[in-house]
Amino acid sequence: MSDAFTTRVIDIATGSEENVHDLTERCAAFLREVADGRDGLLNVFVPHATMGVALIETGAGSDDDLLAALRDLLPADDRWRHRHGSPGHGRDHVLPAIVPPHATLPVIDGALALGTWQSVCLVDTNRDTPRRQVRLSFLG
Repeated sequence: MSDAFTTRVIDIATGSEENVHDLTERCAAFLREVADGRDGLLNVFVPHATMGVALIETGAGSDDDLLAALRDLLPADDRWRHRHGSPGHGRDHVLPAIVPPHATLPVIDGALALGTWQSVCLVDTNRDTPRRQVRLSFLG
């Protein structure tokens, strides 16, 4: 594999409650290992049909506000045609159309070039799958 492209799969415990899980430090650690001060792009991808990747402020209530907005937009009730799993699980399969399962982010001098309050987060409303995988790929 070329030094210009490196990829790795990491395992994440998201638990059995809907959550916003901050991946920023895991992304930064990956780049410290592989980017070697180069400019490029970091792609964050979740190979799951029921979760997304968002850039959002965390720790000041925005993560809880996002989950509340998703509960309003995608209620966990019996309206969904996709019916396996816990009640309302069909909404989890609609989530990636709203919060995409990927993000491509700029890397400058080997570090994420995020805004002051931006964090890279997994958005997981699926209570049925407590362990997830995330693929981090650096092109630079």
